[in-house]
Amino acid sequence: MRQRLLLVLLLFSLSAVTAFAFPLLMSTASERTQQFVISRTADLDRFATLPVDVVVSEAERYAEVYGEEIVVVDASGTPVVESGMTVEDVSPQIDAALRNQPAAPVPTVLPWSGGDVLFARPVGIGTKVAGAVVLRASTRVAALDVARRWALVLAGALLAACACVLLALVVSRWLLRPLKELDRGVRAVAEGQRRTHVADTAGPAELRALSESFNRMSDAVAEAADQQRRLIADASHQLRNPMAALRLRVDMLPSNGSLLTEVERLESLLDGLLALASAESTATERAAGGVEPELADLQVVAHDRVDAWRAAAQADGVTITVDDRTPGLVRCAVSDLAQVLDVLLDNAIKYGGTEVTVICDRATLTVRDNGPGLSKKDIGRATERFWRGDDSRRGTGLGLAIAERIVTAHDGKLRLRTDGGLVVTVELPKEPLL
Repeated sequence: MRQRLLLVLLLFSLSAVTAFAFPLLMSTASERTQQFVISRTADLDRFATLPVDVVVSEAERYAEVYGEEIVVVDASGTPVVESGMTVEDVSPQIDAALRNQPAAPVPTVLPWSGGDVLFARPVGIGTKVAGAVVLRASTRVAALDVARRWALVLAGALLAACACVLLALVVSRWLLRPLKELDRGVRAVAEGQRRTHVADTAGPAELRALSESFNRMSDAVAEAADQQRRLIADASHQLRNPMAALRLRVDMLPSNGSLLTEVERLESLLDGLLALASAESTATERAAGGVEPELADLQVVAHDRVDAWRAAAQADGVTITVDDRTPGLVRCAVSDLAQVLDVLLDNAIKYGGTEVTVICDRATLTVRDNGPGLSKKDIGRATERFWRGDDSRRGTGLGLAIAERIVTAHDGKLRLRTDGGLVVTVELPKEPLL
């Protein structure tokens, strides 16, 4: 952005300097050309008014002093003075002057102009032409004067261009420094720094106001994470105690099978809601600058959770195996990774057929079963909160939503597909090798 802004400012400045310098250069050349023409026309007028007996000596002296050639003829074209050139050399100009024709305009003298210019003037009073005067004038001195004047103008333009460049650098820095600070602040928040602030005393008023708004937003995000964490802790404490008391009273009632089932379902729903809220809190805390997650060994966690679920799987006639491929560490808390795997194993055991395979490959965890899988429509909704399939045995509808939220909170991805059964793939950021 800095380069684009500088380019625009510099192009505008150089265009403005050029638009000012070019007319000034042409005006300077035109002015010097006009002086050259006026000077030589005055010389012609002087020779035209001299008597014949004087014009010869004056022409020779003029040619000696100024180094310019002159020819004077009478009305019949007979040479009166030939100083440095002959009548034959300038016969067209003499004929035009004797016919009292206006001379062609002199082209503008430029620094690179060279050669001579012929000036011709009729001699006489009124409309009666008594002769003609032709002067060959060199443009060398006038061209040198134009070059010196142009050098001054171009030097001034160069100074103005340098001043514009300096001004563009100062303005771009003044404008972009607050934006650079904001970019640094946004990156810091994305990297997990809490209550990141940026300087709000530089730049235009609009950018200072934006910096102040960013600082308030950073504080608000951090405060929201703190409030969410406190809400989860309070809800967990306040809801579990009445639920435990209710469970005790239900256990004491006779014929309480259906009631106990509903209480267990309510407990499961409460646990799921609290787990989902905890996952949301983890995501918010990381966005607001929470503690950097610990590293987890994917294979160790997978073997630990498979061992914990093996008895339940055998009770339902399900075989669980672990396929260890390439080992790797992932940037995820061990407890969070274990919770994700618990959700996936629970679903696979309940609804996934008779074989479940857990594949560990670097930072990718895959849970595959040989069950009926899900349709494309159901796969698209499987991670929605409270979504339940057609199977009446399905639980609260929060398991995959919890797993998906935990994975995304750790900058990972959770994907589902049907391939001879349901295949759930979890990709987590891996720890780079040092």
